Amino acid sequence: MNLANKSDAEILAVATPIMNNLMEASTAIDYERHVRDFTDRIKSTLSKERLQSICEQYQSTKGFFTNCEFVAIFRRPDSVVIVWKQWFTNQPGEYVAELVLVQNGDKYQVDHVMVF
Repeated sequence: MNLANKSDAEILAVATPIMNNLMEASTAIDYERHVRDFTDRIKSTLSKERLQSICEQYQSTKGFFTNCEFVAIFRRPDSVVIVWKQWFTNQPGEYVAELVLVQNGDKYQVDHVMVF
């Protein structure tokens, strides 16, 4: 079944563990774990050094990821975009966490991810 035709619950069952891994790997600054579900396209845009720089920067200013709350899923012909509210330990306010998920055969992969 096409990813975009799945229910919100089915999409979240796939996306949530992937996003949790990304958050945990980012906190640990573990490059191999962080990129394990990436498409080749996004993997080619993020070096180990760049991930380390990004993580050190947000951790020094915002702290670490805490709670997140599901907001919405946007369906496209070849992908879905999942959006959560995200909070940090040392920075007040709500942030946006988004993940673009694609299906490559029987694998689900991240083609874009950002917290802003």
